[in-house]
Amino acid sequence: MKKQNRRDFIVTSAFLSTSLAASAIAPVKQKKNREQFIHHVLFWLKNPASKDDLNKLIDGARELKKIETVRQIHIGLPAAVAPRPVVDSSYSLSLLVYFNDLAGQDTYQVHPIHQEFIKNHSQLWERILVYDSMGV
Repeated sequence: MKKQNRRDFIVTSAFLSTSLAASAIAPVKQKKNREQFIHHVLFWLKNPASKDDLNKLIDGARELKKIETVRQIHIGLPAAVAPRPVVDSSYSLSLLVYFNDLAGQDTYQVHPIHQEFIKNHSQLWERILVYDSMGV
């Protein structure tokens, strides 16, 4: 084994210190989950003026978070943005559900909590529209 002299030790130490410092400040790159599945549901209430019906639907949607394959959920109302031809603000409630993959969404669809949500709340809406998408 080669004996390390002081100069070699200092050069090696300086190199390692610089490398460690650079890696500490370098942005962490996360691998994109190309299989991430987004389930976006828009609801139009039968009685859009009813705050009670809207609150029931919101409370029911919050229960969907308990499904084990749900990674994140966003429940929203139409935003008060300037009218533009490409913006549809006619819906009553937006539900955005994130899954790791299509299999997670498949589990969600048949899950008892989701089935209970449909059973207990479908009488509140006159129309729903679903947009499902996967990451690219």
